Amino acid sequence: MANETKSITHTEHFDAPVQEVYDILSNGDAHTRFSGTPSTGEAKPGTEFSFWGGQIVGKHLELAPGKRIVQEWRPANWPEGAPPTRLEFTLAESGGGTDLTMVHSDLPPDTVEHFRTGWNERYWNPMREYFKKK
Repeated sequence: MANETKSITHTEHFDAPVQEVYDILSNGDAHTRFSGTPSTGEAKPGTEFSFWGGQIVGKHLELAPGKRIVQEWRPANWPEGAPPTRLEFTLAESGGGTDLTMVHSDLPPDTVEHFRTGWNERYWNPMREYFKKK
């Protein structure tokens, strides 16, 4: 099937309050502090944002502060006319930190490994380091 898409799921734990994890994933200012790159956008449903200096542009579809984030993402190098990917983050307090489950769906099959690796290299590992320094 030409239109077949794939999903990846990551389950992570961070030694940081739920709200801080939520902010990095939904607020341009917090993302800038974490990533050291220009990011824009407010944590409001329907708001567009950009992360990593415009490498990712997206839109907040649903926001439940400290609990859930649903977004559309379109990487800068995404094929013209291709639909955006969908991100769903679920957050919960756990052991003085945050448990996060992320489902990244609507991925073309040939991009799955790129995104799986990218989440670890660009988000999960750097976020752990960022929270250690706070």
